[in-house]
Amino acid sequence: MQDKQNIAAEAVDNDNIDATVAEQAVEQELSAEQQIAALDAEVAELKDALLRARADQENQRRRAQEDVAAAHKYAITKFAGELVSVKDYLEMALLDQSGQIDTLKMGVDMTLKQLVSAFDKAQIKDIAPQTGDKLDPHQHQAMSAEEADAEPNTIVRVMQKGYQISDRVLRPAMVVVAKAKA
Repeated sequence: MQDKQNIAAEAVDNDNIDATVAEQAVEQELSAEQQIAALDAEVAELKDALLRARADQENQRRRAQEDVAAAHKYAITKFAGELVSVKDYLEMALLDQSGQIDTLKMGVDMTLKQLVSAFDKAQIKDIAPQTGDKLDPHQHQAMSAEEADAEPNTIVRVMQKGYQISDRVLRPAMVVVAKAKA
C-alpha cells in the first residue's frame, strides 16, 4: 500500500511538475510575445525617427541651396546701391544746360569721389604700376614692347590702370614694357 501511495504521490508531484512546466512555458510564450511586441514598437519608433531625420536633413539641404542661390543672386546688392547715386549724379551732369565748365567739373569731381567711396566699401583697389616697375604677369598685361633705356620687362608707360577686388585681379593694368635694344 505504501507503494501505491508513493506512486500516487509521485504522480501528483509529476502532475505538479508538468503544471509548473506548462505554466512556465505559457509565461515564456507571453513574455516572448511581449518582447516581440515591444521590439516591434521600438522598430516602428526608430523607423519614424529615421524618416523624420531624413526629412529634416533634406529640408536643411534645400534651405542651404536656396541660401547659396540667394547669396549669388543678391551678392552685388550693396555695391549696386552705392553705384545708383553715382549714376544719378552723372545723369544730372548731362542734363545741366548752364554751360558753366567749373560747375560741371566740380560735379564730375564729386561723382568720382562717390565712386571711389563705393569702390573702397567693396574693397576694389587700383593696380597703378609706376614707370620702372618690373612687369608682374599676375597684375599687368603687356600690350606692347618698345626699345627704351630701361631694363627689359620693366614698365615704360601705363596705358590703363587695373583693378583688384580683395586679392583677386578684376582687370590687369595695361602697360607698355621695355625691350632690349637691338
